[in-house]
Amino acid sequence: MFPTLEDIESAAKRIDGQIFKTPILPSPSLSEVTDSKIFLKLECLQNTGSFKLRGATNAIMCLSEKEKQRGVVCVSTGNHGRGLAFAAQQNGIKAIICMGNLVPENKIKGIEALGAEVRIVGSSQDEAQLEVDRLVLEQGMTMVPPFDHPDIIAGQGTIGLEILSQLDNINTVVVPLSGGGLCGGVALAIKSINPEIKVIGISMERGAGMVESLRAGKPIFVEELSTIADSLGGGIGLDNAYTFELVKKHVDETIMLTEEEIAAGIRHAYFKEQQIIEGSGSVGIGAALSGKLTNSAKTVLIVSGKNIDMTTHHNLMNGIMPDIY
Repeated sequence: MFPTLEDIESAAKRIDGQIFKTPILPSPSLSEVTDSKIFLKLECLQNTGSFKLRGATNAIMCLSEKEKQRGVVCVSTGNHGRGLAFAAQQNGIKAIICMGNLVPENKIKGIEALGAEVRIVGSSQDEAQLEVDRLVLEQGMTMVPPFDHPDIIAGQGTIGLEILSQLDNINTVVVPLSGGGLCGGVALAIKSINPEIKVIGISMERGAGMVESLRAGKPIFVEELSTIADSLGGGIGLDNAYTFELVKKHVDETIMLTEEEIAAGIRHAYFKEQQIIEGSGSVGIGAALSGKLTNSAKTVLIVSGKNIDMTTHHNLMNGIMPDIY
């Protein structure tokens, strides 16, 4: 069944005390640039450095005892794996995280530090998924998908509830868009409570699986490419069951950014907001700086994560773009 507002509300109660309620802070610098009131929802300050912990924790807490005993497995571009590894460790559950070889080394090490096993398989999430499927079939492990699952979507949607409880009279919420677990969940929460609030999904030009699928009118294969916003990489799955329809129904607009615009968002966060964030977390800021966001009286940008390779961050602060093409 499709996730509902009630599922998100239940998830909020379930994970209460297991995750941080992250702050919303005004951004005077972005407000001046955009002639709007801009606020930042700093999910980059979440435990494990990413919003992904919410969905992973909710999914773990919804498992049966037998499923927990068999262990959990997932495919990930980094942050979901880290969130699942943390939630599994907290509950004494074995976890295996399968990843393509485009995932940065810092994210692999972060997962391993939490006691999970990492398996690098192929160059994309689709290839890594084959190893996940094998482990489910041969070892009976429980798969916890990174986005296209009701419990994951409900967990990520709790951010939408938090935003509405923290700030009044919001006009627009801007959400990083990849597989759609975050964007679909937040949009479902927001639109179910106040349909007048505009929800905008932001992705990158290089391999935007959800945006290209929306344009095609159905889930399609999109080549996974190297990008500064590496956590937004990967397809949505040709058999996508939930997030494509959620995003299609509840997200009002999608925007894609160049690599330079994403880098500008990371730089702005550091120099003006005193925040170290990753490319996927910077796309809302990048969209605001680029002028691609329509002016809105009161806008919340979700800053989704901070798990950037620090050498890459240092180079970007000095105007050096990574050689990823």
